[in-house]
Amino acid sequence: MSSTTVTTGTDAPRQPSGAAARRSGPGFLAGPVGRNLGLVVALVVLCVVGTATAPDRFLDVDNVLTILRGAAVIGVVSIGMTFVIIGGGIDLSVGAIVALSSVWATTLATQAMAADFHWIVMVVTALLVGAGCGLVNGIVIAYGKLVAFIATLAMLAAARGLAEIIANRRTQIVQDRDFLAFFSGDVLGVPTLVVIFALVAVAGWVLLNRTTFGRRTFAVGGNAEAARLAGIRVQRHTMWLYVLSGVTCGIAAVMLMARTTTGSSTHGTLYELDAIAAVVIGGTLLIGGRGTIVGTVLGVLIFTTLGNVFTLNNLSSSAQAVARGVIIVVAVLLQMRLATGSFSLRRLGRGSDGGSPPAPAGAAGTVSGGATPGGPGGPAPGATTDRP
Repeated sequence: MSSTTVTTGTDAPRQPSGAAARRSGPGFLAGPVGRNLGLVVALVVLCVVGTATAPDRFLDVDNVLTILRGAAVIGVVSIGMTFVIIGGGIDLSVGAIVALSSVWATTLATQAMAADFHWIVMVVTALLVGAGCGLVNGIVIAYGKLVAFIATLAMLAAARGLAEIIANRRTQIVQDRDFLAFFSGDVLGVPTLVVIFALVAVAGWVLLNRTTFGRRTFAVGGNAEAARLAGIRVQRHTMWLYVLSGVTCGIAAVMLMARTTTGSSTHGTLYELDAIAAVVIGGTLLIGGRGTIVGTVLGVLIFTTLGNVFTLNNLSSSAQAVARGVIIVVAVLLQMRLATGSFSLRRLGRGSDGGSPPAPAGAAGTVSGGATPGGPGGPAPGATTDRP
């Protein structure tokens, strides 16, 4: 496929014509609206199954709120994971960071400071610990050139171990009643934890789809070299993506502390797998460059609802794990099929017509306020956002 020069102003990029356009143009289901509609249908089917198998319990208001509360904590972590994966990375340390943040925020020293000043000290501590861990991940990966899988795996072990040392392998109880009262309350009948999840999701959507930071995230994940040639500081941006993931882990730690009234080194166990699964189910490509926040939220709700249906029907956790595994495999296969027209990821780099990879947009044209695919003012070539 030949490269396209992008001009300044409001001129739209020229689209390929003829047979190339017919081959490369994504269908409705390959777009964000189509994929999100499929997720909505899957969620509705799960709700129908839950209603049919447990009619008296599934539709109960308390059960619906239970599903939403269960989705809130892992949902916040998944929002941060979405940014990292769209940016071409992976973070296996999110569960351990949640544990370390919860332990550090509930130490006797931290709670004493909170008693003397305000419970906000505990919240700030959790956020700073999460951001600090994310910063270490980002520096090691972006500037130390260590593979993200290895760097975050090392952080997983180190953060979990440090949490055990600080807590002395004991569960720390949250003593501040005002902290618990605030986060255990509700806003117009909606639990505060669910409200926090909604606010984080909205903030994530705006950041990803309405800011330069989000457009650069798509560019870096789609083609890091093209992004660099377009003037994006790829290393610094990658570092900030992991800091953002760490901050969401800190928020999740605060929510978990309020929900369980404890800080523990066992918090967040397997959160990394749940978050990655929700992001993948939501349509984000594991190789980066494409993804949506709406899809991630729907993916979290699908997994949480699935677990609730299994629980209401007294099915074993082992069967639930098998079902999750099957869903993940099917979702990845569908991603490859919709993105490339085949069950192979190789064609993503060449385009669906089998041509050469797109040329770096920053080198092909001049950008001055226009939306350039692959450049700082626009998404990476072929990037998928929440916008139709």
